[in-house]
Amino acid sequence: MRTDLRPDEMGAGPFYKLLTSVVVPRPIAWVSTRSADGVDNLAPHSFFTVSCVDPPMVQFTSVGKKDSLRNVSETGEFVVCLAGEPLFEKINATATDFPAEVSELSSVGLTAESSATVAPPRVAESPVALECVLHANIELGNSTVVIGRVTHAAVDEAVLSTDERGNTLPDVRKLAPLARLGRNEWSRLGEVVEITRIPYSDWPGHFGD
Repeated sequence: MRTDLRPDEMGAGPFYKLLTSVVVPRPIAWVSTRSADGVDNLAPHSFFTVSCVDPPMVQFTSVGKKDSLRNVSETGEFVVCLAGEPLFEKINATATDFPAEVSELSSVGLTAESSATVAPPRVAESPVALECVLHANIELGNSTVVIGRVTHAAVDEAVLSTDERGNTLPDVRKLAPLARLGRNEWSRLGEVVEITRIPYSDWPGHFGD
C-alpha cells in the first residue's frame, strides 16, 4: 500500500516537509558572505551540490530572500565552508535569524580567516573552503538557485590522504561531514563502503558477487 500525496492539495509548506524528509541525506553549504556595508554573514544551506566540472561550479538554494542571497546578489562573491561534525552546534547556531547587521561568525565564536580571491572570509575552524564568484542567480518560485564559479580551494593538510593510485585528496573520514535530514534531524557520516563501476566490456564483472 502507498499513500498518494499531491503538492497542489497539500500546499507548499506541508509538501516541503515531505520533500526534505525524502531527499536525504543532504550535504550542507556553510555559506559565508559579506554585505555591501561590510557585515559578514554565515548560514547553512542544505540544498547544495556541484553544478559544473569545467569550469568548476557549485550551487546552493536560498528558500526566500535571506541575507546570503542578498549579499551575493549585491557583491557577487561567497565562500562555501565544509560543515563538519566537530562544529555541529555552531553550524546550527548560525541558522538563527540574526538581524542583517549582526555577524554570525562573531556571535557564535568562530574565527574569520581572510580568503585568497574574494572578500567574504573563510571559517578558520572549517577544514575546507571553496571561494566563489557569482555565475548566475536562477529564480524558481519562492526560491533562488545561486550558482558560483570556484576561484580557489583552501584545504587543511590534516584532512588529506594519498590513496593507492597516488591521488592526494580530502579523506571523508577526516572531514566528518554533517548532513541534513527531515524534521530537526541531522546525520553523521556513518559506514563508508566502496564499489567500482563495471565497464560494459567486462559485464557482468563483479555484479551479483
